[in-house]
Amino acid sequence: MSQESSHRVVVIVDENSNPFELGCATEIFGLHRPEIGRDLYDFRLCSPEPHTLMRDGFFTLTGVADLDATDTADTLIVPNRPNVEAPRRPAVLDAIRRAHTRGTRLVGFCSGAFTLAEAGVLDGRRATAHWQWAEDFRTRFPAVTLEPDVLFVDNGDILTSAGSAAALDLGLHIVRRDHGAEIASSVSRRLVFAAHRDGGQRQFVERPVPDLPDESLAPVLAWAQQRLDTTLTVTSLATHAAVSPATLHRRFQAQLGTTPLAWLTAERITLARRLIELGESRFDVVARRTGLGTAANLRALMRRETGLTPSAYRRRFGLSSTRAG
Repeated sequence: MSQESSHRVVVIVDENSNPFELGCATEIFGLHRPEIGRDLYDFRLCSPEPHTLMRDGFFTLTGVADLDATDTADTLIVPNRPNVEAPRRPAVLDAIRRAHTRGTRLVGFCSGAFTLAEAGVLDGRRATAHWQWAEDFRTRFPAVTLEPDVLFVDNGDILTSAGSAAALDLGLHIVRRDHGAEIASSVSRRLVFAAHRDGGQRQFVERPVPDLPDESLAPVLAWAQQRLDTTLTVTSLATHAAVSPATLHRRFQAQLGTTPLAWLTAERITLARRLIELGESRFDVVARRTGLGTAANLRALMRRETGLTPSAYRRRFGLSSTRAG
């Protein structure tokens, strides 16, 4: 997507929608970005009714556009709600189908996957939803391949996320996909939120807050992030943390829902993306500074993680692209 385009994000808010996901969408896509110097998206809320009662009657939403706003959306975020058994309004489902036919990118946060499936746009696709609704989802929508143990699923034109907090992960993933790693990192810093949790990480970790301070991974993560250009292995990480590799592996799984090697590779790819965005055009230098070794390895991993070669990534997100116009 062009860095200067006014990509319109529209959120449908329906009866009993959860305000947390609405807040996530507003925070990521709707706020002014003085720290970046421009707004990233043109943001709209809409609803099928002029007065929309939010979850559990917390408040009533008024003063937003009607469903006609969905016909101008480049990205459409569909409604979710705790009661996944209640069918969606036909007008909402029709708006989603029209948007899908038009090529609009569709996003479902948490139980929003039920809305997309009810509209029929997920048949034959992969999706995720909150783990507690996995069996219900599979029973009702057997034509959809549910992946209940991941944070989010990106099908390109349809994206779904798991429980409420994963809406932030998916939202930042979308910003990263649209605007690059540097902009996504800026947004995450404003959120005071982790800049990158891969979609393949598990929804539920055994112990999200360590019982003992000395079991926190924060020191070894910070140590490794300062040394990505060096030879780092699971063994060297474990040695710095003063634990065995097996113990380190268990702590990564328990606290981050991923493996040490997968985390290390993701950090290196994120650094490579930022270096390219900031103007480094020598891919052998990028590979060396990120610890990825060779330009060939950089090329293979970037293609796997972003769908773009380093050259294509530079054309899309490099300084000459972001400053054009």
